[in-house]
Amino acid sequence: MNALGRTVVALAALALSAAAQARDIAVTVTDAGGHPVEDAVVTLDAPGRAPPPGHFTINQKNTMFAPFVLVIPVGSTVDFTNLDPFRHHVYSFSPTKKFELKLFGQGEKRSVTFDKPGTVALGCNIHDTMQAFIQVVDTAFSAKTGKDGRVVLRGAPAGAARVLVWHPHLRAPGNVMTVVAQAGGDVSLPVAVKLRRPAPMSHDY
Repeated sequence: MNALGRTVVALAALALSAAAQARDIAVTVTDAGGHPVEDAVVTLDAPGRAPPPGHFTINQKNTMFAPFVLVIPVGSTVDFTNLDPFRHHVYSFSPTKKFELKLFGQGEKRSVTFDKPGTVALGCNIHDTMQAFIQVVDTAFSAKTGKDGRVVLRGAPAGAARVLVWHPHLRAPGNVMTVVAQAGGDVSLPVAVKLRRPAPMSHDY
């Protein structure tokens, strides 16, 4: 076998080894009553290449932000689109990204790029009940739960790692709970959390 052939075989072996070590981590988040928790962001605290930046949308409709929680890679841009027949004034005072989108009306949009990881709490200066959150992440191993309270982190490394569960109403420091995914193959992690009632928008979040 020539040098090129040996190189191809070696690369194939490395690829197979990496595939064998990768696994899926399925996390199911429930509240104290056993009900599924939607919009919990589950992140694996382990090395992993961050996905490329993308383009996302948060609508303002029926005096609400939709979606309520959005997970985006670092460097992504979010369009804030007003679908209501009245004006909105979107802002955030979060250290991760402070910005203010002054009055814009129906059919108009404003865009913001998020250049560092962290939590961004959103509000509207006109409508105090409007609230939403953006989780800016620097890993591919992060996603939010659906209505079934479940999320699967695919292709995760096989070693033991911390799994961080965040929700804006979670009763814990920083709204984050940590569980451990043991080393090995595919794993299912049930996570029970305690939630508090939604609090009014805090300007120093």
